[in-house]
Amino acid sequence: MTRVDHNDVTGSCNTCHNGRTAKGKPANHVQTTAQCDACHNTRSFSGARFDHSSVSGNCASCHNGSRARGKPSSHISTNNMCQDCHRAGGSWTPVTRVDHADVTGSCYACHNGRTAKGKPANHLPTSNTCDDCHTTRAWTPAVFDHAGVNPGSCNNCHNGVRAPGKPAGHLQTNASCDACHNTRTFSGARFDHSTVTGNCFSCHNGSTAPGKSSSHPLTDNSCESCHRTSGWTPVRRVDHNHVLGSCSTCHNGRIARGKPGDHPPTNQDCNACHNTRTFDD
Repeated sequence: MTRVDHNDVTGSCNTCHNGRTAKGKPANHVQTTAQCDACHNTRSFSGARFDHSSVSGNCASCHNGSRARGKPSSHISTNNMCQDCHRAGGSWTPVTRVDHADVTGSCYACHNGRTAKGKPANHLPTSNTCDDCHTTRAWTPAVFDHAGVNPGSCNNCHNGVRAPGKPAGHLQTNASCDACHNTRTFSGARFDHSTVTGNCFSCHNGSTAPGKSSSHPLTDNSCESCHRTSGWTPVRRVDHNHVLGSCSTCHNGRIARGKPGDHPPTNQDCNACHNTRTFDD
């Protein structure tokens, strides 16, 4: 034959272009179920008019940055399943949906307040990545991971509104929750007396915490007037202004110094003659 006049051919292209009668699709041809003339013309194979609707392979088999334009450098980290988010045969943007199952980077790569919605202004301070607490189906409800919460910020949530706060019977303190409590349980707290703002007796009342022993001298309930918060004993001083009983309750020679051997015989109590500043006056 001198030439093939394709205008005279009445069958489909692949009747001849099957790799035997005439050249067929090369090995690296995009996967497609379309006939040749859906994209090519009879003058030249190159410069094809591409019909995405007939492509049966993955988009990335062409859109790989060499055969056709691929993902730009600013694209979020994903696998190469373009069609899971983009429309075939139309425009890359806007995406039809985001299939989070195909995302390979961290949530924050998109959810940074620019590419996609990020943490709101009232979000609790945390160093966690989004997926430590949230799922890709919905932001709420979250499964909370306390491990990423910034120290000292417990009361940002535990304020009685967003999460349970200090109960009505909690001791008075200016400390943050984690000064005493851990994130596993509120009970079994490690107590820091330096942050307590209330009276010792508000806890050391014999029910919340150990109170005065049965052998304690009669006093009012100002523990801190005599004791230190680092230890009950030894007492740092005795403030006699808080003693309620008679002097001999303590000054009996056992708890505290009593009458010396040369004291005049008397059945009166100490304070009949002495004051609480000194015995000699």
